[in-house]
Amino acid sequence: MTISTVKILVVDDEPPIRKLLRVGLSTQGYTILEASNAKTAIEQLEANRPDLILLDLGLPDISGHELLRKWRNEGMALPVVILSSRTDEVGIVGALELGADDYVTKPFGMNELVARIRVALRHRLQQQGEKPIFHTGDLSVDLVKRIVRLGDKEVKLSPKEYDILRVLVQHAGRVLTHRFLLERIWGGATDVQYLRVYVRQLRQKIEQTPDQPRYILTETGVGYRLSEPE
Repeated sequence: MTISTVKILVVDDEPPIRKLLRVGLSTQGYTILEASNAKTAIEQLEANRPDLILLDLGLPDISGHELLRKWRNEGMALPVVILSSRTDEVGIVGALELGADDYVTKPFGMNELVARIRVALRHRLQQQGEKPIFHTGDLSVDLVKRIVRLGDKEVKLSPKEYDILRVLVQHAGRVLTHRFLLERIWGGATDVQYLRVYVRQLRQKIEQTPDQPRYILTETGVGYRLSEPE
């Protein structure tokens, strides 16, 4: 799939936002479809089969959350990037837990949005199964042999530290909520403070400057994101 063949459905009830996205993303080579409400978005999805959806949470007929829930319950696997003017963390976390791939908050920069779009598209186009070795910067993770290296030096991780890193690697570039990670690592039966403790320990081992992490990035109040392969 090349950029010129990628169709993006913009679902937002604000005409100025839709125009901004139409102009900005068309310049990047994407084909833009538009919907001002959930009803039109459903029709556009069925008629034009977009490759990615930019979804505003504050739609006039039903909420973006409800629309996303409907699509995911129906098995729609298209990547969805949330557009939201909301500053509350609850709305963003809720959308991610419903199956959104990423989010940007208004006002946003076009470069940031395009980067998030590319990450979401790449993640959905990955072949099934895990690549045996993941690289980003000096960090490498061998998912078959369970070996982690920083440059030429092997890094010894505890089982839980490795499990957290493995899940982040499997979803590199995407925001993973605290709840998602807790469910994947502990089955959900623990407190988020445990996750923070292990992430702190993991950073001490793989980050050159743990207080200014390069690899495991914090999405404040939401979760964590592993930097993409370089």
